[in-house]
Amino acid sequence: MKNWIYLSLLIVIIGLLGACNNSSASSEDKKELVIGATSGPYSDMVTKAIKPLMEEKGYTIEVKEFSDYIQPNIALSQGDLDANLFQHKIYMETFAKEHNIDLSQIIIVPTAPMGIYSKKFSSVEEIEEGSQIAIPNDPTNAARAFQILEDAKLITLNPEANPLTVSEKDVQENKLKLEFKPIEAAQLPRAVESVDLSAVPGNYALAAGMDLLKAIQLEDMPDDYRNRVVVDTKNVDSTFAKDLKEVVESKEFEKVIDEEFKGFGKPKWMKEK
Repeated sequence: MKNWIYLSLLIVIIGLLGACNNSSASSEDKKELVIGATSGPYSDMVTKAIKPLMEEKGYTIEVKEFSDYIQPNIALSQGDLDANLFQHKIYMETFAKEHNIDLSQIIIVPTAPMGIYSKKFSSVEEIEEGSQIAIPNDPTNAARAFQILEDAKLITLNPEANPLTVSEKDVQENKLKLEFKPIEAAQLPRAVESVDLSAVPGNYALAAGMDLLKAIQLEDMPDDYRNRVVVDTKNVDSTFAKDLKEVVESKEFEKVIDEEFKGFGKPKWMKEK
């Protein structure tokens, strides 16, 4: 009887080990991937620049579009996606902490920059004293707007302030006495019609059919604000993750960006190649 029990246990253990090995192998050799992205330029980037190159490596790629910034990470953590492309570092880290999930970036990609747009002025030099400028009312994007204004030499910020969290209280000099008007980011493209200037994040500008190259000042975007290809941390060293990174680093990928995504700011690694 004891021998039968030992034999049964041995069979179960061997079966479990086999299952683990098969699971590991299937994860390592996975060739059918689902990549999520928000509708618009980043789903286009996956479709036009990533998918064809991954298919050349023998993968089958399904692109899944999302209309919000929550579900792509939830789907990734639940295994419904293998990777996603829509978020910058600060959002990724904050979301992962708040939702108790593990997310890791594979590589940073070219990203549509925020820009200062105007129907009244055609250059920074034309901006008049007392002009109204609409800026995003969320702290992260507002900080980006103030950085652009400083880069354009329209304001001076406290040098001790954190560039990622600067706000109106950190403005030390405002020679033109610009009036800041915080509004919802999604409304900023429309605000171009009603205020003198509007600081519009790239994704909202593109969604509204705006030409990035017509901004009178484009953001010199820190890499922390650029979007990245993200995976569940458990897959960060997988073969498919390494292949995704290799594809984005390729000359073919950059060629598509130069042709199809004009005005997108390139990350540091791409500029230094």
